[in-house]
Amino acid sequence: MAANALIVLVTSRTDHSLNGLEIAKGAREDVVFACHQSRLPRLRPHPPLFGRVAHEKALIFCATDLHADMVERLLDAAFKDLWGDAYNEASVRKITGASDKVDALIRRYKNERYPSIAITVDLLTTGIDVPAICHLVFLRRVRSRILYEQMLGRATRRCDDIGKTVFKIYDPVDIYAALRDVSTMKPLVKDPGVTVEQLIRELLDPRSLDAPGSQPDSSHADDVLAALSQKMMRILRKADSRAERREDIRAKLKELEQLWGVEPGKLHQQLHQLGPRQAGDFVKTHANLVQQLAEVNTLLGTERYPLISDHKDELLVRDQSYGDHAKPEDYLESFNAFIRDQLNQSAALAVVVNRPRDLTREQLKDVRLLLDQNGFSEAKLKTAWRNQSNQDIAASIIGHIRQAALGEALIPFEQRVARAMEGIYASHAWTPVQRKWLERLAKQLAFEVIIERGFVNARFADKGGAKQLDKVLGNRLDEVLDEIADHLWQQPA
Repeated sequence: MAANALIVLVTSRTDHSLNGLEIAKGAREDVVFACHQSRLPRLRPHPPLFGRVAHEKALIFCATDLHADMVERLLDAAFKDLWGDAYNEASVRKITGASDKVDALIRRYKNERYPSIAITVDLLTTGIDVPAICHLVFLRRVRSRILYEQMLGRATRRCDDIGKTVFKIYDPVDIYAALRDVSTMKPLVKDPGVTVEQLIRELLDPRSLDAPGSQPDSSHADDVLAALSQKMMRILRKADSRAERREDIRAKLKELEQLWGVEPGKLHQQLHQLGPRQAGDFVKTHANLVQQLAEVNTLLGTERYPLISDHKDELLVRDQSYGDHAKPEDYLESFNAFIRDQLNQSAALAVVVNRPRDLTREQLKDVRLLLDQNGFSEAKLKTAWRNQSNQDIAASIIGHIRQAALGEALIPFEQRVARAMEGIYASHAWTPVQRKWLERLAKQLAFEVIIERGFVNARFADKGGAKQLDKVLGNRLDEVLDEIADHLWQQPA
């Protein structure tokens, strides 16, 4: 058994009494409990309890320092009644910030036989290691999962010297019931080894939204989202920094931006702004998020996947995986069948096939998401097409869909953009400044596939947005965007 893998036995009394310890609820939020005629046989601090029990320690959590004074006084009185002159008053001590010589009291509690029962408020919730603690008594409630786990942590160490294999929780205030959903959730947030997949699973757990977080007015879901955002930020920012030198990483980030609708390096900011509930919706929508981040990690290389052997490598076979399909032609045929099957079910797909000039950026995002959820992506389609036909054609996802549905020839998308812009350039006697702006639009189109007025306004906000560009183009911005859409998907004669 691991050093801290102890069995926890919980004693909870619904009648709000514990072996003679009576409890009265006060008016404060942190209820102050009073004790009267206390008898705690399991906590008897007296030598007649021979064997290992005599060396067990107990820790009692109170609501306030005044409450701790009351509990100490009542316990003293109860044990004097029980043992008379044989009772050692050093057995029970209040150890709070208001105690005299606190550090000395803590050392004695840790290293000496007495005190065997410590009464505290918050002082001993963290930072103390007393393996002999076998009994935790909660006479106060807490709302924070983190604090609750820290309090439990005071008793989770094994102590072979006294044969300790379990510890007991005395819970007359029903703190366990109040935090049951919280305590049964794995404490993932503070674990540096936690995976993105584990954090996503906990974020989507409905209990996370109701469980208290580490900060006032926050939920456990807020803590999980913060940890998830940090992990994503580290992965995607590292990829961003390497994208300038690595074409494969740059292409992957481009693919993810088109799929997610946000720059990968800023995904963590968007999730934080969305908040736990909407961030959970985003994760549900992008069901392959874990796999996509794993693919980025793989591209980042040996820092994530260090060498574990220095023997000489030998290439045995080179193969390409297409998910459930072994051959590229099987993957492409599966894609074709999927498109034909979905045409009457997806409005966005129908627009791609029948009215591509009317396709919006939002509809394109829906199409990419639909394909991604079913194992199809532009990158995989490009690879499959190249391996099947020995032709490296950088067609857009729209081109692949129209080829599957209509048999339309695949044409490199940059070639489509160049042809569309030729028609724009020839339609008017543009000034050098206007021509420069049209070239900027062409570069954006090659990357974005669809550009709308709203996109132009956001992309060139620092230059005055769509209003300024419209002015530069002689109030022809909308006309230019419409003509681009018309020319882009016209089949060559």
